[in-house]
Amino acid sequence: MIDSHAHLDACSRPPAELVADAERAGVHKILAIGMDGASCRAALAAAEAFPQVHVAVGRHPANSAGFDDNDLAELEALAAHERCAAIGETGLDFKRDYAPREDMERAFLAQIELARQAVKPLVIHTREAADETIGLLDEDARGLPVIMHCFSLTDRLDACLERGWWISFAGNVTYPSADELREAARRVPDERLLVETDAPYLAAQPIRGRENEPAHVVHTARALAEYRGVSYEELETVVERNAAEVLGW
Repeated sequence: MIDSHAHLDACSRPPAELVADAERAGVHKILAIGMDGASCRAALAAAEAFPQVHVAVGRHPANSAGFDDNDLAELEALAAHERCAAIGETGLDFKRDYAPREDMERAFLAQIELARQAVKPLVIHTREAADETIGLLDEDARGLPVIMHCFSLTDRLDACLERGWWISFAGNVTYPSADELREAARRVPDERLLVETDAPYLAAQPIRGRENEPAHVVHTARALAEYRGVSYEELETVVERNAAEVLGW
C-alpha cells in the first residue's frame, strides 16, 4: 500500500517511528508533503534517511503571503533534489484569509511553471475555490500530471476526470456524512485512483479522534475497496501502480 500525501513534520512522533509502523502495516511508499521551506527541508531529510519516503516540495496557499522571486528560487533548489517526486501542495484556498488572493495565485502559477520545468506532477489543494483552481490549471497546466489531493469536488468529478487528473481520497471519505464523496469514490476509474492520509489530519472513521499517520492509510484503503466492490489486494495493486506511474518512484 502507499500513502500519497502525509505531513510527516506535523506529526507528533518522529519520522523513524512513523515509517517503521507504516512498514509493519504494509505501507511501503509515502509522499511527504512540504508546505513551506522548513517543511520541505524536513521532508527531504526524512527521504534521505528512509527509502520509503519521497517528497513533494511546494508552498501551500495558506503560506503564500508575500511570495516572491526568492521564494521561487528556494523551491527550485529544493525541487532539484533527487528525492523530490512532485511539486506542491499548491493551489487556492479561499475558506479563510490566510494570504492575499493575488499572492496565492502568484505562488500557484509559479509552481505550475516549476512543475513543467522539473517534469514533475502537481499536488493540488483547493478549498472553496473550485472554479478558480480549475480555471488556472486549464490555462497554465495543460499537459501536466495533476493529483487532486484530499478530493472534495464531488460536483466537478467529471471535469477532473475529463482532464486526466488523479483523484486522491483521504479519511474523510469514511465519515458518516460523506455520502457524495463515497459515490465519487465508486465512480473514479481504476487508473485515476489514489489514497492518502493527509496525516496528521483526517483520520478515518475507525480511528477518528486520534492523530493520523501513514500506517493508518490502510483503514481508508479498506473502506475504498468495500465501496468499489473489490478486494483490498485488488485495490492495493491499483493504487500502487497509479502512484508509481504519476510519481515515478
